[in-house]
Amino acid sequence: MRLDVEASAPPLDISHQNLGIREDQVTTSPSSPPQQASHVRMRRLSHTEPAESTRPPVNEPGIYLGSYVKCARKPDRSLRVSQDARASRSLGNPPPRPSISHSPLELLLQNVDVGIDTYGVEELRDGFFDASFYRTLQQNGSEVVRKSSETPSETLSDQLHASRSLLFGQYLRQQWHEVVQFIKQVTTSRAGLRLLRSFLGFYIAYLICLTSASRDWLGRYNYIMVISALVNHPGRPVGSQIDGAFMTIFGTIMGLGWGSLALCVSTSTAAAKSGYGGVLASFLICFSALIGWLRCVFIRFYQAVLCAGIAICYICLADTSQSVGWRKVFDYGIPWVLGQALCLLISILIFPDTGSRSVSFAFHSSLKAIRDALILPRLDNPTARRGLAWNCVNLSEAVRDFTIDISVSRFHPDDVRSLRNLLQGVLRGVMAIRPHTNLFEITAYPSDVGSMGHPVAMDVRMPVEPIPSDHSDRGVKIVTETLAQPTRRLVDSILACINFLDLAIMAIGGYSNSSGLANGTTPDRLQILEHLRTSMSTFDSADDALIGHPALSQTYSGRPEIVEIFLFVHPIRQVAEKVEAVLVKVLEMQQQRRGWKINLPSYPWSKSLLRTNAQVRHDRGGLTAGFYFRSKRQLDRTMADLRSKAYVPRIRTSSVEGASNKADTQRTVISRYEEEREIALQGRRVSDRVRLRYELWKLLHRLQGFESRFALKVTVVTTIISIPAWLPQSSDWWNLNESWWAVVTVWIMMHPRVGGTFQDLAMRTLCAASGAIWAGLAYAADDGNPYVLAVFAAVFMLPMLHRFTQSSHPRSGIVGCISFTVVSLSACTSAGAPSIFKISWTRGVAFVVGVVAAVVVNWILWPFVARHELRKSLSAMLLHSSLLYRRVVAKYIYYIEGEEPGPEDIAKSEMLEGRLREGFVRMRQLMELTRHEILQTRELISSTKRLRGPFNPVPYSRLIDTCERLFERLVQVRQSSVYFHPNALPLSAPDPLLGLRRDAVAVILMNLYTLALALRASRPVPYYLPSAAAARYRLLRQMEQMGGTVVDTVDLHGEGDRGRRWADVYRYAFSAALTDIVAEVQGLHRFTKEITGEVRFGVEVGW
Repeated sequence: MRLDVEASAPPLDISHQNLGIREDQVTTSPSSPPQQASHVRMRRLSHTEPAESTRPPVNEPGIYLGSYVKCARKPDRSLRVSQDARASRSLGNPPPRPSISHSPLELLLQNVDVGIDTYGVEELRDGFFDASFYRTLQQNGSEVVRKSSETPSETLSDQLHASRSLLFGQYLRQQWHEVVQFIKQVTTSRAGLRLLRSFLGFYIAYLICLTSASRDWLGRYNYIMVISALVNHPGRPVGSQIDGAFMTIFGTIMGLGWGSLALCVSTSTAAAKSGYGGVLASFLICFSALIGWLRCVFIRFYQAVLCAGIAICYICLADTSQSVGWRKVFDYGIPWVLGQALCLLISILIFPDTGSRSVSFAFHSSLKAIRDALILPRLDNPTARRGLAWNCVNLSEAVRDFTIDISVSRFHPDDVRSLRNLLQGVLRGVMAIRPHTNLFEITAYPSDVGSMGHPVAMDVRMPVEPIPSDHSDRGVKIVTETLAQPTRRLVDSILACINFLDLAIMAIGGYSNSSGLANGTTPDRLQILEHLRTSMSTFDSADDALIGHPALSQTYSGRPEIVEIFLFVHPIRQVAEKVEAVLVKVLEMQQQRRGWKINLPSYPWSKSLLRTNAQVRHDRGGLTAGFYFRSKRQLDRTMADLRSKAYVPRIRTSSVEGASNKADTQRTVISRYEEEREIALQGRRVSDRVRLRYELWKLLHRLQGFESRFALKVTVVTTIISIPAWLPQSSDWWNLNESWWAVVTVWIMMHPRVGGTFQDLAMRTLCAASGAIWAGLAYAADDGNPYVLAVFAAVFMLPMLHRFTQSSHPRSGIVGCISFTVVSLSACTSAGAPSIFKISWTRGVAFVVGVVAAVVVNWILWPFVARHELRKSLSAMLLHSSLLYRRVVAKYIYYIEGEEPGPEDIAKSEMLEGRLREGFVRMRQLMELTRHEILQTRELISSTKRLRGPFNPVPYSRLIDTCERLFERLVQVRQSSVYFHPNALPLSAPDPLLGLRRDAVAVILMNLYTLALALRASRPVPYYLPSAAAARYRLLRQMEQMGGTVVDTVDLHGEGDRGRRWADVYRYAFSAALTDIVAEVQGLHRFTKEITGEVRFGVEVGW
């Protein structure tokens, strides 16, 4: 039997057909008439159990049963466990099956009225699942807030939990703190070297423009050379600098070429000269729309598109008149090329970054996170798990940046990719370890400190729960005494390997001049490997000693303490194997002794069009939102492919007939699906007219995206602001005051995703105005003395360049840099005429107008609101979790014999889980953006008056945590099911638990769909939702009643007693994880209702 979780349509339709269960698989009573089988009625649950004397007999004539038939199994009286059963379990009598544990479900059901009486009948239900609706728990939002304020680190990040105020004194203290951090960062880290390169690129170009001879040769717009040095500043790796130089020059050529064509057309005839403004406007509108769309779609060409926009604004808006001097093109192009040549030279000669630093430190950060996570035992801290997940994502990003540009490194790109995959396997293995255990007593065994020269992993000072004091419990004592010391030595060996790997990788990258490897203080690398393998062999010997031990039972059904110990040590043993693979790879890289070589870009070209290097991502702005939307787009595409796969279940028949029909059935399904895909994606086997219609539909559908919206916004704003340049009555003051910089500012400041907050608007306006004012003061200080201007430039540009190149507010930094450059050098070129005051305020106003226009338009047209995106992302993640649950159910729980999950299925699942983990990381980063919408006091949630309503981040954070725990439980189910076949039945075997299993799966899917749609539409959650706990409880109780009639295959990867033991252990973990999923679903109910509210009777809701 198999439940198909890959139905093609997302709407909820949970029936036999959609769950992969055919109608002929449903067991019906022979006494039920056919005409009554089509009647589907929902059973009304009684909240009070009737007495035996008042129970109506089911066989009494005159009682209409409808679609109900006489129940073949024991009638259900209540979902609560009787006191006798509880007493029996409390005395230590284990249930017949190790996978059945009622205790957690009893806690979930204790506050719910679930008493029912089936009266000895059951409903056929015509293929639909049986939903049980009970009274919901009362919500208490103040209690959630109170607990969150007591434990802020477990709920909110430091940025969200920190007090935020609009008081001027608090603002000054924050700015002083940023100044102190800036000084500390640039003086104690490599950030100072990056700032030095960026400053030298600007300052040398600025000094060249201050020299009168070079200024006269470069022309009126000599400051373009400085602008070029700012846009592609040398504070980046050499490979990124080369790529940026090519992109910026290419974009400039495109802009100048299109602008030259516009000038040529506008002066070609007398009629064109009379309407030259309209011609230039038409060319500008078309080009702005095109490059605005390309700026969103192909991120790789961001620098080229940005420079093309600046160039076209210069050609069409600077010195506009009916006569054209073609020197205008060279006055822009030559300074731009010289600026790029200067920056490239500085990047190569001044403390060059060859490109391997970021990937080396990404490996270092991942190994450090692994080392910290292996300090065992410890409490299961959610922050540590999030750190491991973040390092997994950061490692992929660093390797991608390393392979997307030219690099000079001792790393080979193939080795870097292999090492990334191996280290991510170690990170996933460490996340599977349960850090809190009772295996170790506080002073049980001596430490191994000194044997390998590294600290031990077991923190013996940490208080742990003692081993049970019952001396008759020999099993726990035997397992503890046998495995404690080998496990401890194994973890110490793993830590020694992690320390060695950290030093070795940094040495290969060339960043360990004073490390232990360079000084020869670390042990021999072969000794490290040999010690790890010896520890693994010792652990395996101790593990083998437990197999067949006379004092231990063959199964661990009633011994959860022993199962927890095994679940602690087995992931550690698996991590040891993965660390061994990483160590072997690093030793192989060391033996190659690869020197410094030039690595050309090796990232696939089609994928590289949608990505760019780290510094460009930073300078572009909106880094958090960009990461989030890219991850969301990739995850949505992956889930769409998963959802589109159709599955047609096979009829349960004899084994021979099933085998003969297997190939035909699968071939039919695959061919139909491939045919639809060919028609949809390639247009084959259809007429040209149909193909043309489909391509036209794709184009129109794509034009509805955010790319077209941004292109429309930027085109409208730039066109409106440019109108004075083409009107005779305003063109003179426009050209004299160089007001075309207002249009350039709009083009630079606007972002496809993030518009900016009021604080961003204030800071960008302040930077633009301060740049113009400081430049005016610098010129007026000594009547344009170049030496005074150079000093003023150094004082102002150092912090402003740091803000642009390294802080989280790059757009306010770049507008300040450009404002100071344009005002100061314009004053030098014109010798202060007509006056320095007029030069400063006119150009300063142009920059301020551009900043305000860009932010306000982004507020009005399709604004980005972090809280709304967070709510939608939670809705999407719940839908993705439901799809993952369906996939796990189909691939790893309920499947037909012979279709067990293979290595390819496991690899696909790990890839999918990795993308979901990245989705959770990006969601938390997105929640950081909501801090601008929270004005918190010491009471955390109290808010002041503002334009938007108060925003409480606590339920959102709790909902993310609960959804992530649900995801981790699904991962645990998948990993546990690999070690045994949960429910692999022959094709011809009947499933006695068909209905109950279907209900347990369907009720979770319905809950996830309902909650996701409530979040998506921002509508209240229905008051009644099906109880997942009740459905799970019914299934487990029926399995308990059936006892050993349901047979599980318990040996998959191991052979003999070892395989049976691990299958028994992971079957326990498997069932516990499925029960925990039910608890997490109830948590999703609670926090979703805190966000969207709950439907109440008598209140109309506009669905």
